[in-house]
Amino acid sequence: MLGNTGYPVDWSWHDAQGFARVINTSGTMTSLGGSIATRRVAEATAAAMPRFVRIHEMQARASEVIAQLTGAEAGFLTASASAGITLAVAGCITGLDPARAEALPGDPGPGNGVAVQMGHLCEYGAPVSQAIALAGGATRIVGQSTLAKDYQLDAALEGCAAGLYVVSHHVVDYGMIPLETFAAICHARGVPVIVDAASEYDLTGFLAGGADIAIYSGHKFMGGPTSGIVAGRRDLIRAAYLQNIGIGRGMKIGKESIAGAIEAMAQWMERDHDAIRAEETRALDMWKTAIEGLPGITPVRIPDPTGNPLERLQVWVDPARAGASAAQFAEILGRQDPPLIVRGHEVEQGYFQLDPCNLMQGQARMVRDILVAGLSDGAAAAAIDAKAAAAAARNGGTQAYMDWLAG
Repeated sequence: MLGNTGYPVDWSWHDAQGFARVINTSGTMTSLGGSIATRRVAEATAAAMPRFVRIHEMQARASEVIAQLTGAEAGFLTASASAGITLAVAGCITGLDPARAEALPGDPGPGNGVAVQMGHLCEYGAPVSQAIALAGGATRIVGQSTLAKDYQLDAALEGCAAGLYVVSHHVVDYGMIPLETFAAICHARGVPVIVDAASEYDLTGFLAGGADIAIYSGHKFMGGPTSGIVAGRRDLIRAAYLQNIGIGRGMKIGKESIAGAIEAMAQWMERDHDAIRAEETRALDMWKTAIEGLPGITPVRIPDPTGNPLERLQVWVDPARAGASAAQFAEILGRQDPPLIVRGHEVEQGYFQLDPCNLMQGQARMVRDILVAGLSDGAAAAAIDAKAAAAAARNGGTQAYMDWLAG
């Protein structure tokens, strides 16, 4: 076990609270806390805690910042991007009718359909279709898993309140109707378009490309407290915000998270993105150089699949030469001291990935050394049940909930 000797990593909070240390190279994953906030964002969040403030006033301020950030007419903050989907769908169903908002989800009335391409019905920790259903929406599936056609979308829009377009590394990346075409078909039918862009850097392109509402996470790349950003047409934003008198009550966001998210958005507009990208690239190159000579290990820098301005290190594993599979190595790396959590949702394809965007100061070298130690010991990785390791990549998210407090 590597431990922490010789590495300038601050584990004081983990140790004081009795929480396990962990290094995250899997990305902006909710199960690990989303992202790391800067001191500036943390201080803004904490500053709101001992004070009263009118929440509508804070949300109006947030709307101004969201408009500046995204080019939208208006916006608001909610508990998460998932909550943003539900509230946006609900607003498209009810408009500014408080009686209809209170009737959701049980009595949405007519015109509650939401058209979604089958290849976009992914699972992001929960099903996309469930976020629709929570609003009283009825999912109208467009096309098949790997092919959606324009006329299929047009036919599905009858009786729809909205079309939902999902941008994610989890969705099918070919054969889908592109956003501009999707929006044009929906708009020809008078149907607004909602884009779920929770993990995307592009904060202006989706609205410019035809979306009426775009939804982002405030706590992933943005680095704020847990929150969702809902941006778009003023009338639709007002209708979505109205849902806080109904189904949105359980999705509300507090003053501290609003304050922190506002600061995170301001910070995003000021930060030196090129410098951060250069630092991330240095980490990738360090890791690649360290492991590329190991038997059966082939590291390759790859671009982000949705076009975000970042790269990851994709580590291909040849079990015959490395001594174990990608799934087994991903599992053994997660058992180190401290655990190195890799991006392993595609290990069945023979690789795992390393994402550099959530490293604490001093962790890049630590990751390098854990990788070398773990990937050099095929025998230890091979001792892990290969089928169980592969199954854990599919079932682990749910199993963690099943195991919680189980004994």
